[in-house]
Amino acid sequence: MKIYTRTGDAGETSLFDGTRVSKADPRVAAYGEVDELNAFIGLARAGAGMDDEGSGMLLEIQRDLFALGARLADPAHKIADRVSKATIGAPEIERLEGWIDRLEAELPPLRHFILAGGCPAGATLHLARTVCRRAERRMVALDPPVDPELVRYTNRLSDFLFVVARAINHRAGVEDVKW
Repeated sequence: MKIYTRTGDAGETSLFDGTRVSKADPRVAAYGEVDELNAFIGLARAGAGMDDEGSGMLLEIQRDLFALGARLADPAHKIADRVSKATIGAPEIERLEGWIDRLEAELPPLRHFILAGGCPAGATLHLARTVCRRAERRMVALDPPVDPELVRYTNRLSDFLFVVARAINHRAGVEDVKW
């Protein structure tokens, strides 16, 4: 299989159902934001200050983001339910919430807004959080609307990215900087 197909040379791409759309289509922009988020999470995993637990959590998130992108590229919902690899729903949201609760328990209470930064991995996670919020805004703007579970997952993911950024910085001995 070649990496290039030449099918996008005129500025179009195919959605999962075979529909050809402009690469500027809002749906393509939404899953492009998810792809960018995935890349930033990969960068965070490779960054100084990342620990094994954080890296493991983020690896699971990266897999989730591939499933999320597949769902966004599937306006006709043709991905079979049996393809569990492309599932995003309540169990994944609950996993994020559990991680948030566990990480927050090890952090000093947050009483002020904080500035993004810290060790390289933590700072990259703060950036990933902003990309996640942008992806969420793109998803919410889609018509027809996407599965509400995808929006819930993305919303919770941005919360998780904030908390894991704080946790990675805390574990690296870098304090939050108050605004």
